[in-house]
Amino acid sequence: MALARVHFAEDKAELVRNLRSGDGASGPFRTYADIVIFAAALGFQNSRRVSLGNYSRKDPDAVLQEQIRSIELIKLIALAHTGDPEILCDDEVHDYIRVEIFEQYVNGGLEILAAELSGSVDYSDQILLLLKLKKQTQKANTDFDLSKFL
Repeated sequence: MALARVHFAEDKAELVRNLRSGDGASGPFRTYADIVIFAAALGFQNSRRVSLGNYSRKDPDAVLQEQIRSIELIKLIALAHTGDPEILCDDEVHDYIRVEIFEQYVNGGLEILAAELSGSVDYSDQILLLLKLKKQTQKANTDFDLSKFL
């Protein structure tokens, strides 16, 4: 069974390219897979789920699930979102549903990042500041901790 790919919304493509380092860019993330994980965790933590609409067909291309180091995060977010253990079934239909939910949280997280990074020159410093502020406002062990995925 081929696993569904994680797509980026077309309107977030430039932000995603700017978040990635390499090819002359100095973004805070090494790979698109790292961006996906961070954005999904941020979107989930803030209950921000946004449909993709059109997705990017070129750079950045969709991320293969095999490229995501914490692939279990896709299943965990889908399970937490639906509350239905059947979402964990190992078949193509459930895989596409899980990825669609995950993509929506990625897109929500990217919207949050776009707002937070607006006008910023150094994305790394701004993201660290965002994480620091989140940590300060985080209640003891009741919120999702983004730092575990960094």
